[in-house]
Amino acid sequence: MKLYKKESVQYVNASLEECWAFFSSPQNLQKITPENMGFKITDFDGKKMYPGQIIQYKVTPLAGVKIAWTTEITMVKENSYFIDEQRFGPYSFWHHKHFFESTPQGVKMTDVVHYGLPLGFLGRIMNSLVVEGKLNEIFAHREKMVDKLFNEK
Repeated sequence: MKLYKKESVQYVNASLEECWAFFSSPQNLQKITPENMGFKITDFDGKKMYPGQIIQYKVTPLAGVKIAWTTEITMVKENSYFIDEQRFGPYSFWHHKHFFESTPQGVKMTDVVHYGLPLGFLGRIMNSLVVEGKLNEIFAHREKMVDKLFNEK
């Protein structure tokens, strides 16, 4: 299986504690996800993020096809980083690291996603034709929404 990597960095005009409170809350993910993704949390215990927490979603990434997605929060260091990993869903492999660091320019928020797709050669073609572009679109939308929420005050 080929692994792909998507990395993004954004500076947020907020305190580290404000950033952490917002981004470590699964309920806020819908606020920064493109509406056309049909993102909806279907099961979540409502507790503060912790290792072992399971979160279930429905997403509609393409042509109205709904997909169930289950992630597990595998690591958490408050005000520093957390990691979510797909347990069931559209990817063969999904490992998403979220880092937060105070800097003179604001909170530096770094996302590093490693992902793999099923279907071997066909998955590689799908990544080139669809998946990579869709992930870029999602991260660009997220950057725009974070700017609106935090940086345009």
